Amino acid sequence: MTKKLEELLNLPENEEIVQAAEAQETEQKNYDEQIAKKEKRTYREFEELDKITAALPQVSGLGDKADEELDDIAKKAMDTFEDLKDLGMNVESRYSARVFEVAGNMLKTSLDAKSTKIDKKLKMLELQIKKEKQDKEGSNNNGDVVNGEGYVVTDRNSLLERLKGMDKDK
Repeated sequence: MTKKLEELLNLPENEEIVQAAEAQETEQKNYDEQIAKKEKRTYREFEELDKITAALPQVSGLGDKADEELDDIAKKAMDTFEDLKDLGMNVESRYSARVFEVAGNMLKTSLDAKSTKIDKKLKMLELQIKKEKQDKEGSNNNGDVVNGEGYVVTDRNSLLERLKGMDKDK
């Protein structure tokens, strides 16, 4: 544009517009880099959760419906996150911050669903281990064998008889 048109239409000079656009573009790139770093970190966390889930023995028959529901919530949240991320990249930069904020909340929802599922499985495993330990201890107490440090242990009545005999010997 020419100087006369700029003055006539009360427009800022071309240099000011270019500088403002470059500043906005730089700010957007910085913001996009921060979002990309967060996504990489979050994807690593999900990979670690998946590894933990794969390492745990499968607890079958206990809360299968709840596991399916938590998986469904996590999947829907991840799908929504992907949609919002794409939308945030395509809207104007002043609106994209709110879209990315909501997308981050979807990631948090997905992460919470997965961690709740893992916590539930860990509690189930802990209960199973406690039950096995209790069953093992209960089966040993039914017989004459008593766990100890190598000493022979008798019952109360035989000890009383021995103590009575010791008094008579003196």
